[in-house]
Amino acid sequence: MSDVAIAVKNLSKSFKIAHQRDGLPGYRTLRDDLIGLPQRMLARWKRNGQLTSETFWALKDISFEVKKGEVVGIIGRNGTGKSTLLKILSRITEPTSGGADIYGRVGALLEVGTGFHPELTGRENIFMNGAILGMKRVEIRRKFTEIVAFAGIDKFLDTPVKRYSTGMYVRLAFAVAAHLDPEILLVDEVLAVGDTEFQQKCLGKMRDVSAAGRTVIFISHSMEVVSRLCPRAIWLHEGQLISDGPSDAVIAKYSDAGDRSAIQT
Repeated sequence: MSDVAIAVKNLSKSFKIAHQRDGLPGYRTLRDDLIGLPQRMLARWKRNGQLTSETFWALKDISFEVKKGEVVGIIGRNGTGKSTLLKILSRITEPTSGGADIYGRVGALLEVGTGFHPELTGRENIFMNGAILGMKRVEIRRKFTEIVAFAGIDKFLDTPVKRYSTGMYVRLAFAVAAHLDPEILLVDEVLAVGDTEFQQKCLGKMRDVSAAGRTVIFISHSMEVVSRLCPRAIWLHEGQLISDGPSDAVIAKYSDAGDRSAIQT
């Protein structure tokens, strides 16, 4: 197991989805809500027996291993469990069954806002994120200038991040996640909000991280980027692992399945 960075074993994740038999409630104003609160509470109590629920499986019994230094792309349509998988790997979400063993410090960029406090400045969030990743203050200071230069937010370093644009937020978040020497870097499709120049910087940084012997898991809907960046790809569909292998072969299967689906519909 010494060369394994991630070991996923029979991993499943389910969610309960509630349904109301009599349909959705109609539009109400705030005044209606305040006046009708007692009646609604009584109606909800009476209606408990009319609520139904179903189990939605975001992931179904998937297993795979990622070795240290590998760059693996996760592909699949929206709603197939890709982001859920990364949230489990980063310990944000607990699996329903099975598990995932992580061997190394994880840096994650999953969605805009993850790990940042909106009231803190960019400078303060850099130090806070570094502490969360287990970095000592002296280590963060050593990387600080490089992080700020990569993110390109020098003028707004002492501005609360709640005032940042989405692009600024993502630039700083990626810079922190990639520069604080994580042994495993998890990146979701959030890079899509950045401009072309910044996307290229991010891809170059992920190549550097991989060349240094670290592991990268990358979710993307861009098959071109996955093909160029990731020697290996995993295709998820409806929570199940459909294919795992060389990225060009997996992408070809995925594209062919998409073409057939389009013809059938």
